[in-house]
Amino acid sequence: MPMISFCEKIKAINNMMNLSRRAFFSVAMASLALAGSAASAAPIYWTDWTTQLSAAQGFKGQGTITTSTSTVTVTYTNVQGIAFFQAAGGPDYWADSSYVRDNATSPYTSAIVDNIPTGTDIVGLQFAGDQTLQFSQTIANPVFSYVSLNGNGYAFLDQDFDILSFGNGTSDNHCGYWGCGTSYKEIIDLGNGHKEYRLLGTGEPHGTIRFTGAFDTLTWRSMSNEGWNGFTIGVQGTAAEVGIPEPATAALFGLGLAGMGLIRRRRAG
Repeated sequence: MPMISFCEKIKAINNMMNLSRRAFFSVAMASLALAGSAASAAPIYWTDWTTQLSAAQGFKGQGTITTSTSTVTVTYTNVQGIAFFQAAGGPDYWADSSYVRDNATSPYTSAIVDNIPTGTDIVGLQFAGDQTLQFSQTIANPVFSYVSLNGNGYAFLDQDFDILSFGNGTSDNHCGYWGCGTSYKEIIDLGNGHKEYRLLGTGEPHGTIRFTGAFDTLTWRSMSNEGWNGFTIGVQGTAAEVGIPEPATAALFGLGLAGMGLIRRRRAG
């Protein structure tokens, strides 16, 4: 086995450190870019609900999200069933209590979200139990808007969220279609490393929450039977469009740090 000179060893160490610095810089810049995009208002691409795949009892439905470069299929499943599926026409429950749609005063817009859910598409819920949204592509920073959450709540297992806005009757956030209310978050420690993040409210909660990061699925629990409350989902873009680092990037960065640690241990020995 050929001998490696001391100078060659130093050169190899420097190369490894430079690679790790570049990896760290890339991850840091990507994180800063993501934080910057999350801190300012952005147009949201909302779901166009189109197809009911199974009956109201044991419901499955689909829609599409059309972003700047992609079309994402959204599949919603609820084995308990739903109240209704409004995919074309019908009342505009995304209007405010005066039946007006105004991005500047909507209970669904904020410093983060520019635009109200498009059209009149909405999924109306009625029964307690779990339900799931599945996306055909990994999406980024989904926003979840809800109508008339009175007497109910949504619980997300091990998935935190931010409340961006709700219809409280102020000049920035007019009351929702069915009236005014407040929304708040409750965090329940379930033990064994699990927490439940609950969206609750008083009065007639209408508003928008946001999840940060990359998602293939989103699952939550309706906490009680209440007929009815409704939702739709939108995204900032796909993970690729927004620039959320892929898991492989994080793994590579970790590998670089592990390599640096290995070199240090060898030198110490």
